[in-house]
Amino acid sequence: MSNQRPENHPAIKPQKIGVLLLNLGTPDATDYMSVRRYLSEFLSDKRVIDYPSWLWQPLLQGIILTSRPCRSGAAYKSIWDERTNESPLLVYTRSIAEKTGSELRSHEDIVVEYGMRYGNPSTAGALKKLTDQGCTKILLFALYPQYSATTTATAYDKAFEYLKTVPWQPAIRTAAPWHDHPDYINILAQSVQDKLDKLETAPEVILTSFHGLPKRYLEQGDPYHCMCCKTSRLVREKLGWPQDKWMTTFQSRFGPEEWLQPYTDKTIEKLAHDGVKRIAIVSPAFVCECIETLEEIAMEGKDEFLAAGGEEYTYIPCLNDSDSHIKFLSELIRKELQGWL
Repeated sequence: MSNQRPENHPAIKPQKIGVLLLNLGTPDATDYMSVRRYLSEFLSDKRVIDYPSWLWQPLLQGIILTSRPCRSGAAYKSIWDERTNESPLLVYTRSIAEKTGSELRSHEDIVVEYGMRYGNPSTAGALKKLTDQGCTKILLFALYPQYSATTTATAYDKAFEYLKTVPWQPAIRTAAPWHDHPDYINILAQSVQDKLDKLETAPEVILTSFHGLPKRYLEQGDPYHCMCCKTSRLVREKLGWPQDKWMTTFQSRFGPEEWLQPYTDKTIEKLAHDGVKRIAIVSPAFVCECIETLEEIAMEGKDEFLAAGGEEYTYIPCLNDSDSHIKFLSELIRKELQGWL
């Protein structure tokens, strides 16, 4: 076909298939302005905070973004990766993208990139990278095992927002959640068991802690709560753990309204007050470590439990860029690309 092109026609790149891994995002640094910019974008998302703008924005841009960046910045600083001068979420997301790309290398026409819903590297920038490399078909793959409008949907919204601005749109697919996929349940259960095997004494109670949502989001039809409960139940059943020694809780609530319950922090305190001395906790809603896991759960949760009378607090890490997780994600991507490969 090249001899049929007009003279001086631009070179045509070989067509490729793009995979865009999408995660939540992170501040660029831990200083006040970096954290403020990130929080302003995050908390201005209508999928996350759906209050009317006339009511919410004065509060957000005023008292909230005056005080909160200092507290959040200190929290980020406590878990910041000093080696790379980046947040753990960015470090792990990049590693997941690189290792997934290597796992899919047998398909020469697949290109894997990653982007963030909030902050950098941006979703728009990642999509441009893919199209610049000749990707005419792109799979959007939000890194959330359980679907929620506040995570998965808004990640895809951001991608489509950019695509509305380009003259030639690639063909687009969006990946489904995998909260109950048997292979995901297996590797998640194995990660829990591997940690328990290293303990001298088994915990009396295991908690699965998921990021919370306002309760009314569930009542409006968001399926996140149901998916979280199913993930938790399936892992418990896979491990053969007693039902009365396994709890599903929700963390990271914000604002005065009721969120999904039981609350993780309140549950941790109550267990200690009730005489439970040993607990373990895992956060299956997060594919990789972030401020919600490392600072809120691994650090704050431990302090709360010990202060309330507990004695042994075990944090079970996320799946991160482990070999089993990378192989699972790669296989999931291959299945999502059926008909394109």
